[in-house]
Amino acid sequence: MRRLYYSAFAYMVGGVLSGLFYREFTKLNGFPPGEFTQLGLAHTHLLTLGFIVLVIVLLLERAFTLSRSRLFGWFFWVYNAGVILTSAMLVWRGSLTVLGQESSKMIAGIAGTGHMLLTAGMVLLFLALGRAIAADRRVEAAHQPELVGAS
Repeated sequence: MRRLYYSAFAYMVGGVLSGLFYREFTKLNGFPPGEFTQLGLAHTHLLTLGFIVLVIVLLLERAFTLSRSRLFGWFFWVYNAGVILTSAMLVWRGSLTVLGQESSKMIAGIAGTGHMLLTAGMVLLFLALGRAIAADRRVEAAHQPELVGAS
């Protein structure tokens, strides 16, 4: 649970700092206000996919003890690799845009890999959650007294 807490906190700090970087880097380089750059997306990806999602997973961990499943460990590392890779590519490409330089297909390919890791992480999370819910049901059923004479 601590690992989720510290990770969510790190993403919150990273998301806020990436927003600060976006604002100051575009101003410093005279980038036209309102013109699109991926730097703004890095800010929202870190806050939403990193901070908010991991806070929700922290609550799910508290309710279902998801970490009992080996799938949960896989979720944690695969998902975080996806968030970091995707966000890093957004910062890289966004910085190139602000500097007026061309991006390469390599950046898009790496970002695509990050999105695939995010997807795989979400699938692993739902598999771990499904198993935890099923285990919770079995425990509940084992502790409920038999209803005598029920039809």
